[in-house]
Amino acid sequence: MIAEIGHFALMLALVVALVQSILPMAGAARGNHSWMATAAPSAIVQFLCTAVAFGCLLYSFSVSDFTVINVAQNSNSLQPMIYKVSSTWGNHEGSMVLWVLILALFGGMVAMFGGNLPPTLKARTLSVQSMVAFGFLLFILATSNPFERLNPPPIDGRDLNPLLQDIGLALHPPMLYVGYVGFSISFSFAIAALIEGKVDAAWARWVRPWTLLAWIFLTAGILLGSWWAYYELGWGGWWYWDPVENASFMPWLVGTALLHSAIVVEKRDALKTWTILLAILTFSLSLIGTFLVRSGVLTSVHAFATDPERGVFILALLVIAIGGSLALYAWRAPALKGGGLFAPISREGSLILNNLLLTTACATVFIGTLYPLLLDAMTGDKISVGPPFFNATFVPLMIPLIIALGFGPMLSWKRSDLKGVVQRLQLALVLAAVVTAIAAYITWGRSIFGAIGLGLSGWLAASVLIEFGSRIGIGRASAGDVLRRAVGLPRAAWGMMLAHLGFAVLAAGATGASVWQDEAIQSIKPGDSITIANYEFTLRNVDNVRGPNYVAQRGVFTVKEDGTLVATLAPERRRYLVQGTDTTESAIYSNGIADLYAVLGEPQGQGRWIAKVYFKPLVPWIWIGGTIMVLGGIVSLTDRRLRVGAPTQKQAPTPASAPAPAE
Repeated sequence: MIAEIGHFALMLALVVALVQSILPMAGAARGNHSWMATAAPSAIVQFLCTAVAFGCLLYSFSVSDFTVINVAQNSNSLQPMIYKVSSTWGNHEGSMVLWVLILALFGGMVAMFGGNLPPTLKARTLSVQSMVAFGFLLFILATSNPFERLNPPPIDGRDLNPLLQDIGLALHPPMLYVGYVGFSISFSFAIAALIEGKVDAAWARWVRPWTLLAWIFLTAGILLGSWWAYYELGWGGWWYWDPVENASFMPWLVGTALLHSAIVVEKRDALKTWTILLAILTFSLSLIGTFLVRSGVLTSVHAFATDPERGVFILALLVIAIGGSLALYAWRAPALKGGGLFAPISREGSLILNNLLLTTACATVFIGTLYPLLLDAMTGDKISVGPPFFNATFVPLMIPLIIALGFGPMLSWKRSDLKGVVQRLQLALVLAAVVTAIAAYITWGRSIFGAIGLGLSGWLAASVLIEFGSRIGIGRASAGDVLRRAVGLPRAAWGMMLAHLGFAVLAAGATGASVWQDEAIQSIKPGDSITIANYEFTLRNVDNVRGPNYVAQRGVFTVKEDGTLVATLAPERRRYLVQGTDTTESAIYSNGIADLYAVLGEPQGQGRWIAKVYFKPLVPWIWIGGTIMVLGGIVSLTDRRLRVGAPTQKQAPTPASAPAPAE
C-alpha cells in the first residue's frame, strides 16, 4: 500500500507540475493576477507530493520491503540502517525521485520566501521551474518507476553496491544533487528575465542567494566525493578526472563564474546578457552530467549505466531544455540594454578575466570529457583522455586565475590604478617569492612546479589577508576601531575573504599531494617493513574480522619515524557476503600537514600480502581548504542584503490619496 501511495503521489505531482507550467505563464502574458497567483500554491503542493513519494520510497527501504523491485535489487536485510536509508538514492530510480524532490523544493522555497519578487517574474520563474520538473516526473513515470512490485518477492535483497556502503557516499549524492538541481532556479530566473526582457540590479540581487546556495552544496558534494574516493577506493588519489567527476565539476566552474558575474550586474548594471548566458549554461551542464551518468555511455564506479531507452529520453529532455533556452537567448538577449562603462583595469575588468578563465577551464574539461564519446559514436574509434591531458590544459589556466584573484578585490570599480595596487601588495609578492624559494630548497632535485604552486598559494593567501586588513583599517586605526570595523563589515565581505583563502589552502594541498607524494607497493609478510620518506611501515599481523554483512582481513601496521612510534594503522580487505564483492578500506593517519596511508591488498600465498603505503604531504589541506570555501559561502549567504533580496518598490501616492496641503 505504501508503494502505491508513493506512485500515486508522483502522478499527482505530474498533474500539478503541468498546471503550474501553463497557468502562471499564461497569466503573466495576459496580466491575469488570479492565474499568476496559482504559481506559489502549486509549487508548494508539488513539493508536498514529491516529498510524500520520496518518503514512501524511504520507508520501503527502511523496512526492507522486498516486494518492491527497487528495494530487492538495491538493499539487504543485513545492511546497517544508515545504508538502508542511503540505498534510497543509491540507485537510478531512487536518485531520480530525489532529483525531482529537490527541483520541487527550490520551487517551493521561491514560492514561500519570494514575497518581494514582482508578480510576473515570480510567476514566470515558478512556471519555468515546473516545466523542468514536469519533464523529469514524466521520465520517472514512463521509464523509471521506483515503486514497481515484484511477485513473488525474494527472501532477501541483492544488497547495495559495496563501494556505496560508506558514510561519505551516504552524504555525497544528496549534497551533490542539491547543488546540481539548485542551479535550476537560477536557470528559471534567467529564462523568466529573457521572456520579460528585463535584467537589472534587482534581478541580480534576487538570483544571487539561490545561486550561492546551490554553489555551497555543489562544493560540499564534490568535496565529499573526492574524500570518499581518496580513502575508500584504495588508490590514494583524490581526483582522477573521471568523466563522472567532471560531470559535477563543469557546472561548478561555470556556476562560480556566474556568482562573480552577478556581482557586476548588481553593482554596475553591466554584463547582463553574459550573466544570463552563464545561468543557462550552468544548469545545462548539470543536465549534461545527468545524461552522462544515466545514459549508459560511461562506465564508472559511480555511474548509473542503464538501458539506452532511458538515455534517449534524457537526451530528448536535453534538446528541449538546452536547445529551447539557447534559442530564446539568441532571440531576446540582443534587446537587453547594456549597463555602465568601465576601464579594463578595474574591479569589473578583473571579474571579466575571472569569468573568461573559469569558462575556458570548463571548456577544456568539456572537450576532454566528451570528445572520446563523440569520436566513438561517429567513427567507432576508442581513445582515452586522462589526467595528462587535463593537467596540461586545465592547470595552466589556474595560474593566471590565482594571480588575478590576488589583485581583483583591491581594484576599484569603473577605473583603478594598477601601480598603486601593486605597491599595496608588495608584501604579498615578497612572501610569494620567499615561499617559492623555501619550497624549492626543501624539495631540491624534485619538480619545481611544486614550489611554484606553493608560491602562488602563498601569494593568494597573503593578498586576501592584506585586502581584508585594509578594509578594517589594520595599521591605520586603533585596535578598538579595527575590531568595530571588523564586526560591522558586511558578512559577504567576510564570506569572500574565507572563500578565497580556502581556495589558496586547497591549491597548496593539491600541489603538494600531486607533486611530492611518495608511494611503495610490495609483497610482504608479518614482520616485514616498507620504508618511504623516512617512515617505516611494519606489518605486524593480519586477523580475520566480521562485520554486519561482510567478512574481512584486517592488517595491523606500525609506523615509526627514526625509531619513534608515530601511528598504528589497520586497513581492511572486505568481502561482502551477498554479492561476493571485494573492497578495500584504507587506514590513514593525518597530522594536519601530511597523511600516512596504508592499504592491504590481495593475498599472495605463504602468508604474504600485497601492501600499498603512501606518504602524502599537504593532502589534508585539500579538505581544510574546501571546508573553508564552503564556510565562506555560508557566511555570505547570511548577509542580510542577500537574505532580504531586492527591496520592495513602493508606489508613489496617487493624487486622490495624497495628503491635502495645509491651509
